Amino acid sequence: MVRRPHPSADRGPGLEYRSLVPLAPFRPTLARSWRLFSAFRVEQSDPDRFYGLLAADSAGQVATYARLDGAWVLDVGGGPGYFAAAFRERGARYTALDADAGELSGRGVPEPGTVMGSGMDLPFADGSFDVTYSSNVLEHVPDPWRMADEMVRVTRPGGIVFLSYTLWWGPWGGHETAPWHYLGGHRAARRYERTHGRRPKNVFGESLFAVSAASGLAWARSTADADVVAVLPRYLPRWAWWVLRVPVLREVVTWNLAIVLRRR
Repeated sequence: MVRRPHPSADRGPGLEYRSLVPLAPFRPTLARSWRLFSAFRVEQSDPDRFYGLLAADSAGQVATYARLDGAWVLDVGGGPGYFAAAFRERGARYTALDADAGELSGRGVPEPGTVMGSGMDLPFADGSFDVTYSSNVLEHVPDPWRMADEMVRVTRPGGIVFLSYTLWWGPWGGHETAPWHYLGGHRAARRYERTHGRRPKNVFGESLFAVSAASGLAWARSTADADVVAVLPRYLPRWAWWVLRVPVLREVVTWNLAIVLRRR
């Protein structure tokens, strides 16, 4: 089924893309943003609350661009299973891939069908999945846009790629070392270790890297094998799309950038 462009489609900063009519209602309100921001504070102390809320919200957001009932979804960096439940509740066939055995077993036995592997070299044939999805993973790999290219490659023609990542210059860019990352990632990591007596889970230069909105927008412009459907500040209300038009402001205020593409 061909969907017409929405008459009120927004154009991203310097991007030409079609914003398609949503398949399901999803209204990013201020109340939703507050719930998500509040949950970020307990990411490590109460992961069930944080990841459970994020997974349900994510599946709802993806469902605005792709029919999940019967779709085969690849979750790159799927982790310990929170997202599996959320996507399966919407009727999707779900496969998770992760490079970290510890992350996969965070809630016990990994999800059935889980694949160990690198997001930068996905062990799947071209066009294998209806939807490829990744949440807050790009900032944890040394070559994020190679991973993004791989996600496009394994998506079938007409399928959806949904990837989002935390911006380095946003308030949570340093993850648990924030806001000290504004003084430098290595310095923030050393301060965390002095304060807590242990290294942070996300170590700058090893498992955390500085990724910007500008680099994501540049990648989206240059992608030859997919059309951009939407570029949006993932956790902000619907009316906050305009921040992406302001080069410096978007790096700080956007917090988390979501890029949605349709495979050619």
